[in-house]
Amino acid sequence: MERTRPLPLLDRRRILKGAALAAVPYVLLPETRAGARTPAVDHPSAEWQPATSLNYTASSRPTTYTVDQVVIHVTQTTYAQALSIFQNPQKKVSAHYVVRSADGHVAQCVRESDVAWHAGDWDHNTRSIGIEHEGWVDRPAYFTHTLYERSARLTASVCDRYGIPKDRAHIIGHHEVPGTDHTDPGPNWDWVRYLRLVNSA
Repeated sequence: MERTRPLPLLDRRRILKGAALAAVPYVLLPETRAGARTPAVDHPSAEWQPATSLNYTASSRPTTYTVDQVVIHVTQTTYAQALSIFQNPQKKVSAHYVVRSADGHVAQCVRESDVAWHAGDWDHNTRSIGIEHEGWVDRPAYFTHTLYERSARLTASVCDRYGIPKDRAHIIGHHEVPGTDHTDPGPNWDWVRYLRLVNSA
């Protein structure tokens, strides 16, 4: 087999110089295009999965409304389907966060400063952070240890940000919102365990 001859020094310099010049424009470009930036999430380990802006009310909480509650929900569908529902403008519903059952992964869908449409009651929407949990109220297997742990960390951090007491008067189930016809998180949700995790997070 014939051995490839090395390039003359001048040719190698031209190739290297050309490669360096080709890389310069990419280095100088901003990380994302204007208008396509992903906003910083409010909870450090959350992934930004935005709801359509037609499914929540833009606001500047806690300046416009005091935030003094966390409302716990169960999706009654899969994690992926819940995100899809929040991105569908015909659904008119959203929550600030969705927690996945298998690994506790957290998606943030609405900024905490904005009013998510999750409680079914305007007063509770304005004053609360809504956290959805993947699963069904009658299928306790979805309430994994990891889901409880990651959700508790999220709730604890929300409470710390807004000075919300970490108790059952301020961390409530969707079924406890006045006038609701919802039953979530349901009888299989372990409140004692959850509050213990929130307070130890």
